[in-house]
Amino acid sequence: MESTDQKILALLTRDGRMSFTDIGRETGLSTSAAQQRVRRLEQRGLITGYRARLDGRVLGRSLVAFIQITPLGQSADDSSIVELLERMPEITACYSVAGDASYLCRADVGTPEELDDLLTRIRLAQSITTSTTVVLRTMFADKPLVDEPEG
Repeated sequence: MESTDQKILALLTRDGRMSFTDIGRETGLSTSAAQQRVRRLEQRGLITGYRARLDGRVLGRSLVAFIQITPLGQSADDSSIVELLERMPEITACYSVAGDASYLCRADVGTPEELDDLLTRIRLAQSITTSTTVVLRTMFADKPLVDEPEG
């Protein structure tokens, strides 16, 4: 990947609303060349979208927990587990994982009681066990996949 494209990706990772003028200024490109580069990065699938990041604390969801989910025996249906989790607004991400658990989910809730309620609803709806880790403090998150090139 060209260093200019790498720099554009790094800039947009930090600020997805950065103007083409500002991207051009940071990369030494004209506004129109910056816009063309961004469009090409989108067409190549390197940029898959833009979104707003929401502050869970302001929304009343300051407690973040990671829940490992393990189906019990052969009776648990993977597709029904995923469908259940997808319908729960507190579950904001779900990954199929290798290891002791089958899934690792992120839950954003407001209180320990809300987390307890969520875990109870998950366990009652499916034949599964859960193991939960509560986040005390986030050291870093959403680290960019691409750094600005050296030089």
